[in-house]
Amino acid sequence: QVQLVESGGGLVQAGGSLRLSCEASARTFSIYAMAWFRQTPGKERDFVAAMSWSGGSTVYADSVRGRFTISRDNAKNTGYLQMNSLKPEDTAVYVCAASTARRFGGPLLHEYNYWGQGTQVTVSS
Repeated sequence: QVQLVESGGGLVQAGGSLRLSCEASARTFSIYAMAWFRQTPGKERDFVAAMSWSGGSTVYADSVRGRFTISRDNAKNTGYLQMNSLKPEDTAVYVCAASTARRFGGPLLHEYNYWGQGTQVTVSS
C-alpha cells in the first residue's frame, strides 16, 4: 500500500507561482511512475504532467507546458510540481498519482493505481 500526501497549495494572484509536493510512504517510490492531475467541481480529473521513475522522461498537458515543471527527489520519496505564471483557469484541486506497474505513465487515469487526497490551488485575477 502506498500513501501519497500533497502539500503546498494555496491562494495566489494571477502571474504568481506555487510549488506543490507529493510525499510517498513507500521506500520503493523511486521505481514508480508519477503524475499530477487536477480537478474542478463537476468535471473529470484532468491530466497535468507525468514523469518516469528516473525523472528522465516527462510529458505535459498543452495547457501547462512551458509554465509548469514536474520533478522528483527519489531520495526523499517526494515528487514536485512547480507552477509559474499561474492563471485563474489553473484553479483546481491538484492530485498526485503513482503507478506501481509502470516506470513511465501517461495522461490516462487508469495508468495509476495510487492517488493522494489533493491540495487546493486558487488563482485570483
